[in-house]
Amino acid sequence: MASGLFALLDDVAGIAKLAAASVDDVVASAHKAGAKAVGVVVDDTAVTPGYAMGFTPARELPIVFKIAVGSLRNKFLFLLPGALALSAFAPWAVTPILMAGGSYLCFEAAEKILEAFHGEAPSAEPDQLALSSQELEAAKVSGAIRTDLILSAEIMAISLADVSDRPLLVQAGALAVVALMITIGVYGVVGLIVKMDDIGLYLTKRRSRAVQATGSFLVRGMPTVLSLLAQVGTAAMLWVGGGILVHGLHEFNVHGVPEISDAIGHAVAGGGPVAVWIAQALFAALVGLAVGGLIVLVHHRLTHRREGH
Repeated sequence: MASGLFALLDDVAGIAKLAAASVDDVVASAHKAGAKAVGVVVDDTAVTPGYAMGFTPARELPIVFKIAVGSLRNKFLFLLPGALALSAFAPWAVTPILMAGGSYLCFEAAEKILEAFHGEAPSAEPDQLALSSQELEAAKVSGAIRTDLILSAEIMAISLADVSDRPLLVQAGALAVVALMITIGVYGVVGLIVKMDDIGLYLTKRRSRAVQATGSFLVRGMPTVLSLLAQVGTAAMLWVGGGILVHGLHEFNVHGVPEISDAIGHAVAGGGPVAVWIAQALFAALVGLAVGGLIVLVHHRLTHRREGH
């Protein structure tokens, strides 16, 4: 009886060790996968606050919450099962899908740069002006969730590429951890950004002059912060999109561009890993700008031709 109990406890301990090892494997895989997706995360964080702006302060956080729920729905109901099915039945398709998503990021970044040079599009379309505040909020949330679907798909694809050699359950756990933590992180920061001016306004009403000065600085600085975020998001799209394309060309044994990236890395290797990363990121951004600019040119030509007909 005692020996049977000890054997049972030994089995339970073995299962516990196996479970702990599996958890460690999932966490390690999630950390590795999430690190590669940081550029898209920066872009997601930079893009989303614009959808909550222009509403009353009381509606800003509820709007961010709705977008966050939609983002979780995108990731867990559509993208996670799709990524696992892709890994199980068509792993060869991961790189082409990544390259397609990277090309889209380059296109979007190049179009933003073009708009910056030629003037921004009007902030409110005529049909939006006729909407009620509730309808406009619903339209903004819907648009933000659609944008999130594209960015989240890229995050999941990048993450999948880094854990595709792991067992399917570890892949599922790692992707779930990445999806949850990135969503919490992104929309937590977004919520803080959209309320920063309200926090500053609250601080300006305190008695302490130092606190008042801090509040005034936050209120005055928010337009600059949002502008800087937009620029960082655009740069991140070019860097990530171009980097994905360079890596994809290497995977398909297309010579030329990957060798240039490697040569740049070797040329600045004396400056340390940070210098190598910066140099190769800049090169990837140039590749992204070239590809994105070409896609923008083709897109505009086709659009004008369609309008002409």
